[in-house]
Amino acid sequence: MVFNSLQFGLFFALVFAAVHALRLLGVGEREAMALRLRNVLLLTASYVFYGFWDWRFLGLIMLSTGVDFVAGKAIAARPATPEHRTVRLRWLRLSLVVNLGLLAAFKYLGFFVDSARAAFEQLGIEYGVGSLEIILPVGISFYTFQTLSYTIDIYRGRMKDETSLLRFATYVAFFPQLVAGPIERARDLLPQFSLPTEVSAEALHSGTWLICWGLFKKVVIADNVAAVANTVFAMESPDALQVAFGAWAFAVQIYCDFSGYTDIARGVARLLGFELSLNFNLPYVAQNPSDFWRRWHISLSSWLRDYLYISLGGNRGTTGRTYANLMLTMLLGGLWHGAAWTFVAWGAMHGAMLCAYRAATPWWNAHVSLPEGFRGAAIRFLNGLFFFQLVCVTWILFRAEDFGNAARMFGGLARLPADFTESWYSLGDMALFLSVVAPLVVMQAAQHLSKDQLVIFRVPVPLRSVLYAAGFLMFLFVGEFGGEAFIYFQF
Repeated sequence: MVFNSLQFGLFFALVFAAVHALRLLGVGEREAMALRLRNVLLLTASYVFYGFWDWRFLGLIMLSTGVDFVAGKAIAARPATPEHRTVRLRWLRLSLVVNLGLLAAFKYLGFFVDSARAAFEQLGIEYGVGSLEIILPVGISFYTFQTLSYTIDIYRGRMKDETSLLRFATYVAFFPQLVAGPIERARDLLPQFSLPTEVSAEALHSGTWLICWGLFKKVVIADNVAAVANTVFAMESPDALQVAFGAWAFAVQIYCDFSGYTDIARGVARLLGFELSLNFNLPYVAQNPSDFWRRWHISLSSWLRDYLYISLGGNRGTTGRTYANLMLTMLLGGLWHGAAWTFVAWGAMHGAMLCAYRAATPWWNAHVSLPEGFRGAAIRFLNGLFFFQLVCVTWILFRAEDFGNAARMFGGLARLPADFTESWYSLGDMALFLSVVAPLVVMQAAQHLSKDQLVIFRVPVPLRSVLYAAGFLMFLFVGEFGGEAFIYFQF
């Protein structure tokens, strides 16, 4: 069941109606009962939502939920003193082993077996283990990191353990963000399941807008520009212009696909009375790699920073150690995205950029000062445009099927087009491409200049009505209604 499907529309309508019916019934002495029934309803709905893909994998979520609930209580029951450290660590390690073990078995075991076979074959050694065809449970990378943050935060003394298994299970399986995030920290989302449902008129308005804008980004923009990216990455000998458009198209596709999912998730949750974290904050206006990762997939990048990078030592050691910590964090971040060496290489490229920019920053700050006013804004724009091209280069590795595909794309960057017109038309209907990207550029520019994600509500009502009508017509006439799965479902 995907957000851009009729099934989900009907499913959510039923859940929305039931949650708000319970809200109306939960008055006075019946409030506690209504709250419990609401959580039972949300947990049931979340399991139905997830089981729609494959009901057998519900056991994995339940196992992860049960282990972390028990581990959290066991850790919290013992004070953080030296005499209890061993027992507390034992329970934390149980949580880590179970969760990371499940993730490794279902997502990475086949990858490591195939990698080992390839290495042995290069050495001329026979490798007797066959390929493992393991089905990847959708969303396992997301809910694994989410539950791990709960036990780690309890161990670190940053939150108390949850007393209700119902509330904890609902937090883990909450359907709006279950399969593709945001990766919600327990200390942010879990307390909301103890509060009665309250949805203001503003929340209804903004939640509906987030759902509509997210669907627009997915159905109108992402699924249309995907045709250009798919065409280029399937070429045997693309030229530089084609590679550039292919990389730009994929940059738009993956951003609109993933941030569109997040917008819908946040809107759906808001209509149910819950607030999810902002996962994207205009990443393509970033000025440098650090800025980019503060804006792109914020819940993952902050998770890697807090639970991996800082645990490795962060920037507290020597410069070399800091660079090693950055590289290892980004390598594992790349591997988190998929069981393929191309993702590891993508992470390595981002790690190298982080190290390079970090090394150059002291010299830049000492010798370069940007002017104020229009000239300064123009320089920042050009700098952002340059960094966007670097990000697009890294997207080539992310999108490529294998290193051979990536090599053809990188090789194409050195191949000037013999005929610019022929290169352009070989990419398909570029007019459609530009027309569906234009609304994104305008909206992102308005959001950036106003520093307001909901800037649309500041537009005068007559003009806003025209914009809504234009978006609705684009949705009807160029929207892709095939129910294409979101890209990050595979991670």
